[in-house]
Amino acid sequence: MVLGLFKNLGRYPAAYNEKVHGPYNPSLYYGKKDPLSEVKVGEIGAWIARRNKSPAALAGLFSRAYWRWNLKYASPKKAGPTVYFQFIIGSVLVFYLINYEHLKYHKSYRYHW
Repeated sequence: MVLGLFKNLGRYPAAYNEKVHGPYNPSLYYGKKDPLSEVKVGEIGAWIARRNKSPAALAGLFSRAYWRWNLKYASPKKAGPTVYFQFIIGSVLVFYLINYEHLKYHKSYRYHW
């Protein structure tokens, strides 16, 4: 059972075809396109039901998101300081959320006499 979860690890997606898609790009989804922007409000439930909710699909989602970020901000020759600013801001937000239980008692209240 456990070995079945890892049988496709490190392989190209099943929908990828080198002759059709060209060189492999890890930031692209090669499956059937079904964008949320083309869904009507009454069809949102059916659209959510069509989604693949497996752990492998979730891992693929995070992998594509990472590669999109990496190719846009970290990999260019002249990337600039954007990556560092994003890391600092992300760290501040994560540590704020971690410490929120302690910080919420230190709010500044306005006292009236």
